[in-house]
Amino acid sequence: MASSKISPIKLRQILITLHLLFAGFMTPAFFLLAVSGGLYLLGNKGQTTAQMIDLPASAALDFKSETLDADVRALLADAGITHRFEYVKTRGDDKIHLRPTSRRYIEMNQTKDGLTAAFMTPNLQGKMIELHKGHGPKLFKTYQKLVALALLFVVFGGVLVGLLARAYRRKTVISLALGTVVFFILALFA
Repeated sequence: MASSKISPIKLRQILITLHLLFAGFMTPAFFLLAVSGGLYLLGNKGQTTAQMIDLPASAALDFKSETLDADVRALLADAGITHRFEYVKTRGDDKIHLRPTSRRYIEMNQTKDGLTAAFMTPNLQGKMIELHKGHGPKLFKTYQKLVALALLFVVFGGVLVGLLARAYRRKTVISLALGTVVFFILALFA
């Protein structure tokens, strides 16, 4: 009679296969994070060019309104401005962004002279940073959540594979301990 228990070797083979599949799936997302984050840390934060939008003199919005999204859509329609956006992000009491901001978007400001608006166009690094921060389209944000979940599996699955293999057990424990110590020392002084 065959045992229904999975052997450690078979479990390790399954985990390695899943580890490789998930890592392959995540590679483009981590390439984006590495390039955009690395350039940002090196001082290239991206650039955004502004093109002012003519609004009617009577244009007004209450940025604290519970119907702000609908109000913005009505204002744009009344002004004859065609712009596709998914949601409104309030930036304090005097500024809103129409997201996603990883592509051309509208920024509106409440000034002492009234409501102003501008089309904002990020360059490639600006677009990558906005995606990196989670300011992209909702579908891309869902993808990023899946990548985050896959990352947890890859990390914990990789550690488990190392612990299951006698040849890698000691190296896995040492690297896990070293990484944990470095993390807590840096976090303590962060």
